[in-house]
Amino acid sequence: MRGRTSARITIAVLAVCVLVLFLCALLIGPAGLGVRESLDALLSGRGEATALVMREIRLPRALLAVLIGAGLGASGATLQGYLRNPLAEPGLLGISGAAAFGAVLALYTGLSVVFPLALPLAGLSGAFAATAIVQILAGASGSSISLILAGIAVSSLAGALTSLVLNLAPNPFAASEIVYWLLGSLADRSLSHVWLAGPFILVGLVLLFATARALDALTLGEDTAASMGVNVARTRRLAVYGTALAVGAGVAVAGAIGFIGLVVPHLLRPLTGGLPSRLLPASALGGAALLLLADLAVRVIAPDRDLKLGVLTALVGAPFFFWLVLKNRRTMT
Repeated sequence: MRGRTSARITIAVLAVCVLVLFLCALLIGPAGLGVRESLDALLSGRGEATALVMREIRLPRALLAVLIGAGLGASGATLQGYLRNPLAEPGLLGISGAAAFGAVLALYTGLSVVFPLALPLAGLSGAFAATAIVQILAGASGSSISLILAGIAVSSLAGALTSLVLNLAPNPFAASEIVYWLLGSLADRSLSHVWLAGPFILVGLVLLFATARALDALTLGEDTAASMGVNVARTRRLAVYGTALAVGAGVAVAGAIGFIGLVVPHLLRPLTGGLPSRLLPASALGGAALLLLADLAVRVIAPDRDLKLGVLTALVGAPFFFWLVLKNRRTMT
């Protein structure tokens, strides 16, 4: 009972945080617009320049932060629950790397110049291809270990192919464009990117949330869960396809943004009692809040230097690993 109450309070607080940060994302920026002026332009469309900033720059950026952050957080919580491994994260299945490779190919071949949406579409194609390969390698009834090994193989191959494309880049400018995209950013994204990625991420979230009760049973082990009527193979498919849709679409439009899927479930697990069914919604909201906060920090810290979002999340995530190592050492001694 205490864990359920704590989870509800945590989810309510996170929902308020997401709402507040979303409003801040709409109202804070280098343009220096007033609050009343900004909201009036957003809702009514009055003031051509202000409405352009609010509707075409800030709104898509804020919406993508919520969607991508929620997808990363929920994917991390689902994979940690299914694999029963607190170090599992979305990149473990190779979906992030394959989506990045698909987008890099679009940049390398020049398709992104001819057709702007070719970049996110190529990223989505890479994510779906990785999902199919992982499922084939792991087998229809493969174990969690098979799934992890298949994901590592796909991730390694995608990373190698991305490095090969960088190595063969026709000029330094093309290589620079690829590297900057790989660092991850929500800048210069439009409502077209929201409409392209949004439906995939939302469907992915639905699939991930559908695993909640089964993940609770899986905390007791696969054999015990199966004896309780849980279809383990179906749960794995939902987890993999949900991650592919949510994370693949996010990477396709924003580049690689790491650590959120690992850090957020870890931080929220003690506050939700540890049950995956409670951790899932909390992680989705926590991921959205963290990505909104990180994007706001990017705008405030170095608005003229184009600090990349993936760099900031990595700088936050790396110390978390140090803390995790020290915590485990204290537990074992």
